[in-house]
Amino acid sequence: MKLFGAILEEELRANSQLKTLPAETVMMQSNSYIRSIPVVLSGSMRVIGEDEDGREILLYYIKPGESCIMSFLAGIHEDTSKVKLVVEEDSEVLMLPIAKASEWIKVYPEWADFIFKLYHRRFEELLDVINAVAFQKLDDRIVTLLKRKASVYGSNEFSITHQQLAEELGTTREVISRLLKQMEKQELITLSRNKIILNIPL
Repeated sequence: MKLFGAILEEELRANSQLKTLPAETVMMQSNSYIRSIPVVLSGSMRVIGEDEDGREILLYYIKPGESCIMSFLAGIHEDTSKVKLVVEEDSEVLMLPIAKASEWIKVYPEWADFIFKLYHRRFEELLDVINAVAFQKLDDRIVTLLKRKASVYGSNEFSITHQQLAEELGTTREVISRLLKQMEKQELITLSRNKIILNIPL
């Protein structure tokens, strides 16, 4: 996957380590120091916020051609990560040293534009998460999350457990299971073992 112009693309490939990662690999834990940032070539990752009690909530996805702006910001300030990064689908990732990622902001306008656009996009997505938690009912949040997953996977059918949905929405498996059964009765979704088919348009 070609991401940038020829010069920056060559720099990126020369200075990064290519990794192939299976789904559910924990790329980065909360409170860890950042040595490199991922640039996703294929697959996807999810970025998760955690509170002091270990409860989680999904913040956003990283898709092909994107990176984790929160990792970048923590890394350039020599701070610890405030999020956990988990591989959503089997992925190919370029791991770019944080020193290079920071240096290129001053050297390559194309890289600076890439970083600033990521920051803007993630800021909007985080606002959506805040608004959803504050103002949406949980069943509406489930539908929103399922639509986001369908977009990430490029399919209305995907594998996910009730427990994973509960963790990504910051609630309990029992509550999620009850609401999913109601949604199935309304023919919004079709449930099978560890799979969900979304029956509504994206």
